[in-house]
Amino acid sequence: MYEATLQITGHSSYAEATAGTSATIDLWCNQHCDLLHVSREPAMDIAQKVETTVGIQERLENREETVLVTNDCLREHEDGLIEPFLDRHGCLLLYPLHYEDGEKVCRILSISPTALTECFHDLVEADIPVTVKSKRKLGSSVETQRPLLAPHDIVPTLTDRQSEVIHHAFENGYYEIPRGITTEEIATEMGVKRRTAEEHLRRAENKLLASVIDFLN
Repeated sequence: MYEATLQITGHSSYAEATAGTSATIDLWCNQHCDLLHVSREPAMDIAQKVETTVGIQERLENREETVLVTNDCLREHEDGLIEPFLDRHGCLLLYPLHYEDGEKVCRILSISPTALTECFHDLVEADIPVTVKSKRKLGSSVETQRPLLAPHDIVPTLTDRQSEVIHHAFENGYYEIPRGITTEEIATEMGVKRRTAEEHLRRAENKLLASVIDFLN
């Protein structure tokens, strides 16, 4: 079996709702309705978008997150979804769908690598702005392969720039005592303004901490 992680830019009201914000949406489709988990601000704005698009029948929320049960399934209200392409090529969608910073991230499974390739080509030909973030072959040995659902899956998806900045900071001693590098130096070495580097770094730190804070003693 083979797995690919696809990233689709925009092309969804939920993806567009997260653009330029620190909010994320995870979606589980139940055919007749969807379960949404919304983290960070602006959860209220996103809830309004969901209400307008598919309606909301139940809502649970606190200061950190919002859980929504919709009236309808998003598949009934949007065109250009990935599911028809997966059905055509016998591929499987592994939920949840993840929306963040204007992007939709999908994990796809297939028995055949050819089916994954053909599915990707069909998406491109349909003018869907899709890129392959990762792909791997699933082996039979559990010990040597990452399982389908693993601790890795709780780690949030960072934007390319956020990932670059936090890797650069870590590898150059930013989190050591004393610091091996300053944010000013990080910015200079990456060719961006200090404020931009700090914003990317803080967003990445916030996402990583938010994903694990509940597991800390």
